[in-house]
Amino acid sequence: MLLNWTVMILYNYFSAMFVGPGYVPLGWTPEKSQDCIYLQYCKVCQSYKAPRSHHCRKCNRCVMKMDHHCPWINNCCGYQNHASFTLFLLLAPLGCIHASFIFVMTMYTQLYNRISFGWSSVKIDMSAAKRDPRPIIPFGLSAFAASLFALGLALGTTIAVGMLFIIQMKVILTNKTSIESWIEEKAKDRIQYYQTGETFIFPYDTGSKWKNFKQVFTWSGVPEGDGLDWPVRDGCHQYSLTIEQLKQKADKRVRSVRYRAIEDYSGVCCPVTKGVKTFFTTPCTEEPRIALSKGDLILATRGLKHWMYGEKILDSAADG
Repeated sequence: MLLNWTVMILYNYFSAMFVGPGYVPLGWTPEKSQDCIYLQYCKVCQSYKAPRSHHCRKCNRCVMKMDHHCPWINNCCGYQNHASFTLFLLLAPLGCIHASFIFVMTMYTQLYNRISFGWSSVKIDMSAAKRDPRPIIPFGLSAFAASLFALGLALGTTIAVGMLFIIQMKVILTNKTSIESWIEEKAKDRIQYYQTGETFIFPYDTGSKWKNFKQVFTWSGVPEGDGLDWPVRDGCHQYSLTIEQLKQKADKRVRSVRYRAIEDYSGVCCPVTKGVKTFFTTPCTEEPRIALSKGDLILATRGLKHWMYGEKILDSAADG
C-alpha cells in the first residue's frame, strides 16, 4: 500500500511539473479582430491575453487558466496540469495518514512491550523487549525518536497539504481559479465603491458542481476544451471576465496617487539603509522592487505603512 501511495503521488507530482499548465501561443489574437478591444495586450509575449489567462513573471509566459505559480513544482498550476496538481494534493495527505497509522501502531507495540507498571512509578526499558520471541527488527531509543520525528512530519504534511487540497476543490467546484476568485471580490468592491447598480456574474460557473468538476477531471486525463475558448453560462458574454478586468485596471488608474521619490532606492527586498522598521516590515511577496532615483515619479495604487505598490512613470514610451 505504501508503495502504491508513493507511485501515485510521484506520478501526479511529476506530471504537474513536466506537463505544465499550457501557454497562450506567442502572437495569439482572437478570431474576430474587433474582439481585441475586450482583451489586455501582453508586451512580453507580444500577444493578447486569452480569456482566463494571465502572465506569469516566473515562467515569463502567458499561462492558460492560471491559478498560481507553485514553487514546489517549479511551474504554474493551470489549464493542463490542474487535475494532476489537485490529485497530488489529495494523495499526499492520504499517504501520510497511512504512514502515521503505521508509526503510531509501531511505537505503541514497542512501548507496550517495554513498559512495566508498578504501584508508584512507571519504568521503561528501551534496551530489549520483555516478551519472547524477540522482534525481527531491533527497536531502540534512536529508532523510537526517528519514528516520533517522522510522525510529526507526516501529520504536519497531512494538515498543510490537506488544507491546500480543500482550497483547490472549492475553486474547482465553482469553476474558478484563485486569481479569478480575487477578481470577483474586486468586482464587488468596485461596484459598491461607485454605486453603479450593476451586478457581476461569474461567467464560467455552470451552476452544477458536477459539470464544473468534469471540466478539470476527465477519464482521459486531458481537460475539456483548448484552454482558449470557454463555455459561459446563459446571460454572460464570452469576454465578461476580461471586460471586468479592464474596468478594474482603469479604476486602479483613477484611484492611484502620484508621488515623487525624495531619496535613491536600489530595489533590494530588505533595505538596510532605510531604517530598522522598513527592514523588518518588508512585504512577503515575490513582486519585484523598483529601483528609484531621487526625483522619479511613482504612480501608487495602494500603500502600506512603509511600502507602496504601483509603477514607475517613465520619461518616454521608448523606455519600455
